Amino acid sequence: MKTLIISLKMFLFFTILTGILYTLLITGIAQVVFPVKANGSLVSKNNVVIGSELIGQQFDSPRYFTSRPSAVSYNTLPSGGSNYGWTSASLKNLVEQRRQQFILSNQLDPDTDVPSEMLFASASGLDPHISKQSALLQADRISRVRNFNSIQKKEMLDLIDERVNVFLLNLKIDSIK
Repeated sequence: MKTLIISLKMFLFFTILTGILYTLLITGIAQVVFPVKANGSLVSKNNVVIGSELIGQQFDSPRYFTSRPSAVSYNTLPSGGSNYGWTSASLKNLVEQRRQQFILSNQLDPDTDVPSEMLFASASGLDPHISKQSALLQADRISRVRNFNSIQKKEMLDLIDERVNVFLLNLKIDSIK
């Protein structure tokens, strides 16, 4: 009986220490040192939260850069991939459809090498980033649809980094006058 009481006291002590006190301490430190990141890197416009830097979003308008495909329609609960295997005929068909759609919507040469992130969904389905190559392949479409002159197009191209957060880039191109 004595061993059981000692075990229960130890269990209660470590539950409070690691389950409550440690969690509160780390949360408090994060709120002080990294408040934006601790709260999900939320982006606001006119005091309304419009998204997060960490989560990909779907952009259907030709005025915007297209995000990486998502197997879960960018739904955070539940996030996840398609779970198609490399030998799956469904995956092969889906990738070919995405390739054709990317080429068609961006008016590219049919032999264009489309980057893999524009063909395959990420494992989480929420990846907000694409490569510079993927963004550059979309730049002419966006410039054309927005009627950008050469100065505006250069300003847009200057916004494209090696690793492109599509959500943030789309917000920035809205500010080009």
